[in-house]
Amino acid sequence: MSKLKPWLSAFRLRTLPLSVSGIIIGTCFAFYSGNYNTAIFVLAILTTVALQILSNLANDYGDGVKGTDNNERQGPERAIQSGSITPAQMLEAIKVNILIVIVLSLLLIYMSFGQGNLLYSLLFIVLAGLSIYAAINYTMGSKAYGYRGLGDVFVFIFFGLVSVMGSYFLYANKIDHNVVLPSISLGLLSVGVLNLNNMRDIDSDILSNKITLAVKLGKQRSKTYHLALIFGAILVSLVFSILYYTSPLNFLFFVAYIPLIIHAKKISKAKTASDFDSQLKVLALTTFLFSVLLGVGYIL
Repeated sequence: MSKLKPWLSAFRLRTLPLSVSGIIIGTCFAFYSGNYNTAIFVLAILTTVALQILSNLANDYGDGVKGTDNNERQGPERAIQSGSITPAQMLEAIKVNILIVIVLSLLLIYMSFGQGNLLYSLLFIVLAGLSIYAAINYTMGSKAYGYRGLGDVFVFIFFGLVSVMGSYFLYANKIDHNVVLPSISLGLLSVGVLNLNNMRDIDSDILSNKITLAVKLGKQRSKTYHLALIFGAILVSLVFSILYYTSPLNFLFFVAYIPLIIHAKKISKAKTASDFDSQLKVLALTTFLFSVLLGVGYIL
């Protein structure tokens, strides 16, 4: 058990609800359109969780070997930083995790498209490869995109657009326009989680030469950017609820606006790293709540 504990910590289980939020929205809309499949849902969840764990391990390794995770960094101590897992052990775990993601992705693709949609299968094999690349190269390697201020773009694409529209496509074998705005809203909130993390680490990242978008913008403009992400997500989802109204239950996700607005107020007043860190779990869980209520509101 003592050997398992550092690995569970490295997996960063608290990040998993956010990672499956897009799958939940895509699945609910597939259910609404009559295209739901339990096997696809289970495999999509497992694949997404495996990708998120891969990303967490790769981030631990990349920041650990580059010295970005040091005593100046706020937030939970990482595995390599603490010495509980060696870089060599972490690298082996990353390799194993890549194999797991590949197997799950191929099973998911086969379950979705069978043998009759070769073009779709090839498209999603490429997409799976890009997802693995995105998970690994946020902090790993000499050209890690997270060190060049590009993390926000990748998070918006993969946690928002790909997660929602991609999962819906796996069920329906097509993209319907009603999933576009929810994917944008989720993407904006997911970028908000990353930006919050980067605002917390802005001082230590500057010392480590990790150039996130928060570092480029500075603390004050990063806060303005963060508020734009939160209220942008609210506005986009509000427009969606009006354009695609079918019943009063569609407005169920408005409940999530309350913690989002409270969160925005707290961030506008935040000053220290701990102020930002205390809001990370709040925003991640609120985003998950937003996704569940939005999806469920359309199938009740």
